[in-house]
Amino acid sequence: MRIGICYDRTEEYPHIDGPADRFAEFEPESTIAAMQAAVRRCGHEPVLLGGPYALLAARPEVDLIWNIAEGYGTRNREGWVPTLCELYAIPFLGSDALTLSWSLDKALTKQLARSLDIPTADWQVLGFDGSDLAGLTPSQEAPLFIKPRYEGTAKGITESSIVHTSRQLAAEAGRLHALYRQDLLVERFLPGAEYTVAVTGAPLRCHPVLERGVDAATGIGYHVMDGLGRAGAYRLENRLDGALEAALQGWSLRLCAAMGVRHFARLDFKCDAGGNPCFLEINPLPTFAIDNTFAILAELEGVSYEEFLAGMLSGALSAL
Repeated sequence: MRIGICYDRTEEYPHIDGPADRFAEFEPESTIAAMQAAVRRCGHEPVLLGGPYALLAARPEVDLIWNIAEGYGTRNREGWVPTLCELYAIPFLGSDALTLSWSLDKALTKQLARSLDIPTADWQVLGFDGSDLAGLTPSQEAPLFIKPRYEGTAKGITESSIVHTSRQLAAEAGRLHALYRQDLLVERFLPGAEYTVAVTGAPLRCHPVLERGVDAATGIGYHVMDGLGRAGAYRLENRLDGALEAALQGWSLRLCAAMGVRHFARLDFKCDAGGNPCFLEINPLPTFAIDNTFAILAELEGVSYEEFLAGMLSGALSAL
């Protein structure tokens, strides 16, 4: 079987002029190499296709597509490749365009999570015109946390994302609106432990929950501060017991089922000051970077990363 791998290349976006982190979600070559190795381990031929624009130019001669292309610039960008796959009648791994677009909208996803009795911090959307600012009173819920509504990989997040006053909120909203030109999500800041839940398979199953380090100075995820080059000491709560893990996994599977997630995803949770976990976001188009969640899980499970990805691929293929 010829399995095409769709991934973003910066040269496909010469027209893009955006913030410094505009390509932060694009995968490095090492990720693509790991995916190629997994395809070969399963006995198939990997075919590198490039991103959405390359796929749009011509229908590829492949039997299946494994997509990790993020696209750029719209709230539907993650759905570009799955939509083209449907138009070309090419089967593909991962979730479809509806699920990917839904999950990229942090507000809609939180709304669904709350309807499913999955705890999530209170939030409000700030429209691009900024008119909603007048209705926010940070002093009542301070500190608050503000970020772009339709971005991933912690794009736009810095120390200034934590706001305590109306003046700070207005300044940060202005900064983010200018950079990303989209609605913003404002929610109660969660300073506690952070957990990530990876799900794979068909049907989906949860892997062991991982606790992620939190920057000791700010309470923001350590991986965010590290990506900014400003990481210092980190802390771990080390309070993950069987009951908490079961709750996080149960909520993850419940949300995945409601959203129609297929084959793989990653869900993030963070605790409030009282240690109560709250849903942050779901990513059905997660990174497969060789130093990220799935690679860590492979090490914990005692298998090579190639073997881990190959097992995930084989499980998805058997369900198509």
